[in-house]
Amino acid sequence: MHANKQRGAALLLLVTVLALGAATLLMTGFSAQVMEQRRVEQTQLTLAQSRDALMGFALQHGRLPRPAMSAQDGRESAQPCASDADCSGFLPWVALGVEAADSWGHVLRYSVTPAFTQTPIQRNEVLASKTIQTRHTDGSVRYVYGDDLCGRGACSPAVIFSTGKHNFGTSVQGVKQRSGNVENADERSNDQAAQHFIVRQATVNSALPGGAFDDMLVYVPLSTLLTRMVFADKLD
Repeated sequence: MHANKQRGAALLLLVTVLALGAATLLMTGFSAQVMEQRRVEQTQLTLAQSRDALMGFALQHGRLPRPAMSAQDGRESAQPCASDADCSGFLPWVALGVEAADSWGHVLRYSVTPAFTQTPIQRNEVLASKTIQTRHTDGSVRYVYGDDLCGRGACSPAVIFSTGKHNFGTSVQGVKQRSGNVENADERSNDQAAQHFIVRQATVNSALPGGAFDDMLVYVPLSTLLTRMVFADKLD
C-alpha cells in the first residue's frame, strides 16, 4: 500500500511537471506572437509617420526629397535623379526627421517620381509614376492605386515600404539580408521595383500566388499632396 502511494505521488508529480512545461511553452509561444504583432504595428506607425513627414517636407520645400545618400547615411542625396530607378533607394530619414528603420532593423525603402523632386512642380504638367497592386486569390493582380498609363492624377508620386522580418532588407549597418530559397515572387518584385509595387496580406505560405510575403507599404495620394501644396502656396 505504501509503495502504491509513492508511485501515485510520483506520477502526480510527473503530470504536474509536464503540465507546467506545456503551459510554459504555450506562454512563450503566445508572448512571441504578441511581441511580433507589436513589431508589425510599430512598423505600420513608423511608415505612417514617414508619409506625413514627406508631406511636411513638400510643404516646406515645394518638392519631395530625393532618396538617402545610402543605408547608413540618411541625408538626402545631393545628386538629382533623372529616372525612377535613380529615384529609388532608402528613405532620407535625416532630412525628414523620422526613424530610419522598421522594427526588425531594416532601413525603410523609398521611391519617388523624379519630377516631384524638382522645383517648381508644374501641377498641370507632371505625372506621378508609382502604381500599387494587390493579388486576388486566383493569383491575378488588380490596382489599389494607379493604372496602366498613369494618366492625370491616377498614380502616386512616392511610396515607402518595409521589407518586413523575412527576406531582403538592409540593416542600419549596411548589411544586406538575403532572401534564401523561399518562393516569394512579389517580395522579389518589390525589391527591384522603381515604379510598380505590390501590397498584400502577410503569409509564410510560399505556395500561394506571389509566394511568401511580409512587405508593408504606404503611398502618397497625389490629390492630397497637391491640395496641401496649393493651400501652402507651393505650386505653380
